[in-house]
Amino acid sequence: MQNLPYLCGMNPPRDLKIYNSLSGKKEVFNPITPGHVGMYVCGPTVYSDVHLGNCRTFTSFDVIYRYLRHRGYKVRYVRNITDVGHLTDDGEDRMSKGAKVAQLEPMEVAQRYTVGFHDMMRIFNTLPPSIEPRATGHIPEQIAMVKDILANGLAYESNGSVYFNVPKFAEQYKDVYGSVSGRILDDLYNETRELKSQEEKNHPADFAIWMKARPEDIMVWESPWSLGFPGWHLECSAMSTKYLGKSFDIHGGGNDLKFPHHENEVAQNHGACGCHPANYWMHTNMLLLNGKKMSKSDGNTITPVELFTGDSPFVTKSYSPMVLRFFMLQAHYRSTLDITDEALQAAEKGYRKVMEFNKLLQNMPATATTSTSETDTDRAILQAIDDAFAGMDDDFNTAMAIAAIYDLSGHINKLANQQIDASEVSAWVLERAKTSINDLLINVLGLLDDTSSAGDDGTLSGLMDLILQLRANARANKDWGTSDQIRDALNTAGIVVKDGKEGTTWSKG
Repeated sequence: MQNLPYLCGMNPPRDLKIYNSLSGKKEVFNPITPGHVGMYVCGPTVYSDVHLGNCRTFTSFDVIYRYLRHRGYKVRYVRNITDVGHLTDDGEDRMSKGAKVAQLEPMEVAQRYTVGFHDMMRIFNTLPPSIEPRATGHIPEQIAMVKDILANGLAYESNGSVYFNVPKFAEQYKDVYGSVSGRILDDLYNETRELKSQEEKNHPADFAIWMKARPEDIMVWESPWSLGFPGWHLECSAMSTKYLGKSFDIHGGGNDLKFPHHENEVAQNHGACGCHPANYWMHTNMLLLNGKKMSKSDGNTITPVELFTGDSPFVTKSYSPMVLRFFMLQAHYRSTLDITDEALQAAEKGYRKVMEFNKLLQNMPATATTSTSETDTDRAILQAIDDAFAGMDDDFNTAMAIAAIYDLSGHINKLANQQIDASEVSAWVLERAKTSINDLLINVLGLLDDTSSAGDDGTLSGLMDLILQLRANARANKDWGTSDQIRDALNTAGIVVKDGKEGTTWSKG
């Protein structure tokens, strides 16, 4: 009998391979502690609504998290909340800027958009991380790390701020700075942004790990150097170290974080403890809209809510969260993904086809054939199942897994249509298909079936609860435009929303 997928207690027959940005190639995954995985993913800066690129990144790492657990690993998944220290190009803290625009306290802004982020993650059916630390909750750890870097001679104090000495680090640790982004040092020096207090630095590439506050800064803390706040890069080094140790297995984020954020994280960790933070660095690729990079200034942008409601000139209809999740998973996480109305419509058809196939498979009666010898059809079904999991073992290639599911659906449809005699499929093979595919679709890919009517399995009701919570948050924030946009789009889809004294209710019109 051929090697089967590792299901129902069977041992995995294949190595799991991960593309490592450090080496620029796929590597067999070997965790530091057998059976355990520590994974850190850079979370959102909560000064505005979560954007679609965030949704893709966190959906991708949700699948990675799910699949690692499926393989039997005990995973500690840490994803932070950035609520201080992430600067705009002109040197202003993004949280403070958001607070000034909204005329709110920074922590009000952080709370509003953290709640919105969590709502959106639930709508996309992503599992919560094991730990979700906030930067503002870990100021002592960040100050302690600055002290360690200073003690090791890789940082210097200047006018109350503390800067990391990049040229000295690059000289001391050969070929480390630039290892994540794969760029040579001179190129990274040339790309260094011109930020505030540039005159305080010894070198333009040096970056702040503690910044002295200006009179207008709001979020500040006492430190040995000044009243100020930590640098953006420092928080991830401090929090990943606190919860995962000085060295852990996987560090993830979007491609846009490779430089300067991840390069500076690596430098800080070496500066503090002389060790590399993570063995495997994983990066998701960007979203395009009609073949172009999304940009608010160019008007080439679309939000998750606009996709849910269809209220955008870039789409002709609304799309459900599960269709969008399926659309994202049709591409490998390291590939660019182009959002077009045509591609979304195709994804909607594909998603419905897969959901209908799984319902057909799960409801298929057991065959009478109980022989342990394999038929040609048995082998074809088992091969399709194995191909699906082989795709996941090949750097979490969800596109390969979905293609194999399509292949399997062809065999099952022929069986259902009696184009294949039931005697050609062994009972244990059919049962294996039911178990493995349901597990892959629901527990690994995280796809809920929203094709059912309300009351069939509660899925539509659950999704509506999440969407109405998103609308309730908009109303609480007096964002009447978004609130009305969601209500009108649901009405167009045949769902009537009513606001009353007892709260908001919905029904199918």
